[in-house]
Amino acid sequence: MNTLLLSGTNDKDIQTAAQVLASGGLCAIPTETVYGLAADAYNGQAVKKIFEAKGRPQDNPLIVHISDISALYDLWDYVPEQALRLAQEFWPGPLTMVMKKTDKIPHEVSCGLDTVGVRFPEHPVARRVIELAGVPLAAPSANLSGKPSPTLASHVVEDMQGRIDAILDGGACQVGVESTVVDMTGDVPRVLRPGAVTEEMIAEVLGDACTDPAVEGGLKEGEAARSPGMKYRHYAPDSPVTLLCGAPDDTAKTAIAQPAASVICFDEYAADFEVAGFRVVNIGSSWDHAMHARRIFDALRLSDGGDKIYVQCPRRVGMGAATVNRLMRAASFDAVRCTSYPIIGVTGRSGSGKSYLSACIGERLNLPVFDSDMEYKKMLDSNGEMTRAILAAFPEADAGGKVDRRVLGGIVFRDKSKKALLESITHPQVAAAAREFAYANGGAVLDVPLLFESGIDRMCTVTLGVVAPEKLIHERICTRDCISADAAALRLSAQPDIKYYFDRCDMIVKNNGDSQASLDKILSKLTKI
Repeated sequence: MNTLLLSGTNDKDIQTAAQVLASGGLCAIPTETVYGLAADAYNGQAVKKIFEAKGRPQDNPLIVHISDISALYDLWDYVPEQALRLAQEFWPGPLTMVMKKTDKIPHEVSCGLDTVGVRFPEHPVARRVIELAGVPLAAPSANLSGKPSPTLASHVVEDMQGRIDAILDGGACQVGVESTVVDMTGDVPRVLRPGAVTEEMIAEVLGDACTDPAVEGGLKEGEAARSPGMKYRHYAPDSPVTLLCGAPDDTAKTAIAQPAASVICFDEYAADFEVAGFRVVNIGSSWDHAMHARRIFDALRLSDGGDKIYVQCPRRVGMGAATVNRLMRAASFDAVRCTSYPIIGVTGRSGSGKSYLSACIGERLNLPVFDSDMEYKKMLDSNGEMTRAILAAFPEADAGGKVDRRVLGGIVFRDKSKKALLESITHPQVAAAAREFAYANGGAVLDVPLLFESGIDRMCTVTLGVVAPEKLIHERICTRDCISADAAALRLSAQPDIKYYFDRCDMIVKNNGDSQASLDKILSKLTKI
């Protein structure tokens, strides 16, 4: 078969792709998640070609893609209000919802199930193709069955050249892992496949959500897959994969002790692996779950071809759950636990309530709390190495051989370069104390305002960010520290904004002054990690 290579920036090529699909052919199309191998969802014979081209098992259902929410009424026999609320919040986007299907959905799409998953993709080229084809499109990932999903058109060419009618190149996929699949048939929405829309995000809209046990443990013997991606081995390269799970520092230490092989790692450790002779593919900073998702399938392909692939596994929390889900199946659940006890990092802006949260977590999980601010003060009072280094760099803060913290704060809060100088002195000292505390106690809660800036996040098994409204934290700081409103504003101006914590932390606690429900959910989640 001659496979047409089409451009998503050319309207004529997009029309050609739509014509291929309308006439019963197969075309790979870009979406924001991964490239999909599309066929007319109403045409059972066309859908059969998908299974043949991919070598896909006949019991693995397909997702139907639409370009208008009104199409739900043709595809589902009932459209619940909860589904419409999720659609309003997350569509177009990387969310698939499963409901009872109508008779318009052929057996080939649902694989004998009485349900069908539907999603409304965000990618403008995908939506345009669906509109022009005039029918919903059934579309699993456009790769050979079991292989890593394609996030570039070149990946599709590698797997599907000569097997399908056309490939429409729409550039690199921005999300990088397949959509979240959530079963809406029960009273509580149940995540069947994690993705960029997390269980927590769904629960925030609907009040509750859960994750199916098969997501972490695989299907039981004889259990039917209710969603794509639930098979035991999936997304896998030819080389065997071993996951290294735990704090990033520990997974790096474990990997580098192995015989040199291919390694998929975080940016912070890439140079060390290269020096040790590993074949290195990095997937972004250890905290960057969005980048991990975007890069992981390409990384699995780039790492393939050797005797072994080791992977520094992201934390299985929040959006990280999606990447870990794919990696677990790529590795057939071959995972090594590298951190034997919980180290929970808690951070946030001044006045957000992180110390209160740290105390609650410590009490619930029976873990001691390391207060980095208190440790910092002890170090300053000790007249030790750190104090001498600070006074040498900031002599104007010298108060008889001790550091005047108010003077020092007034200097560094106004000058970013001086703040960076101070942190280059304090961070290594506080990080060493935190590590010693956690290891000596067999786990700990680390209350650290500068968790990521200090690198202490890399010794943690999970990180939590506490956020609160600006007005609320401003008032708390003034009352707690007996300082003026101007002084509080100056302190906060030197700290990151709320987005910083949403981008970096595995989990977020919203403290609006009445956060018991949110706190209970976080504590419940932590007991299961």
